[in-house]
Amino acid sequence: MERPNPREILEQKMRETRPSWTKKAPAKPRKYKSSMKRVDDYVVLDFETTGLRAGSDKILQIGAVKYIGHMHKDTMYVTINPQQPISSTITRITGITNSDVRDAPIIEDVAHELIAFIGGLPIIAHNAPFDMGFLYALEEITPIPEYTVIDTVKLARKVIPETPNHKLTTLSAFLELEHNAHDALGDCLATAAIYQFCIDRM
Repeated sequence: MERPNPREILEQKMRETRPSWTKKAPAKPRKYKSSMKRVDDYVVLDFETTGLRAGSDKILQIGAVKYIGHMHKDTMYVTINPQQPISSTITRITGITNSDVRDAPIIEDVAHELIAFIGGLPIIAHNAPFDMGFLYALEEITPIPEYTVIDTVKLARKVIPETPNHKLTTLSAFLELEHNAHDALGDCLATAAIYQFCIDRM
């Protein structure tokens, strides 16, 4: 039996606890270009966060891995002080505690470095709208380019029909990957392997 997805558990909890008078904030226009075209040079991106709402919730951990010709060339892996308490639910999902981030840098000190690390390369992410929402929420700190983004959820749905769903953990198990789930670097490495498998199959 498949274990419940921690993000789905968190979404359900937030629906149950959100005050009834809370108005849904208007969606911001998407500023990135979705693509399904093969690329050989790219940055795989993953964030661990204090919740699901970009802007009000904060980035806890950044994972970014650069591939040139599908070869791993560079890594950015940073834990961030979100300057707000980390809930027990998030600690259970990510393993990151309040004490872990006490002396960590704040996002204002790291955002420019992340954008410089990505440069002009396409971004690959699993469930890209989530990660891109948090990336573009950093526009208050630094300009964010209009990236080309490949979502491995969409890609896997097209080329991996064997799995019952296309969650990162499910696809990792299908590909027999060593996957440190809900760790930003672990998720990046799994996403890269899924992307490379998909383009080889296409």
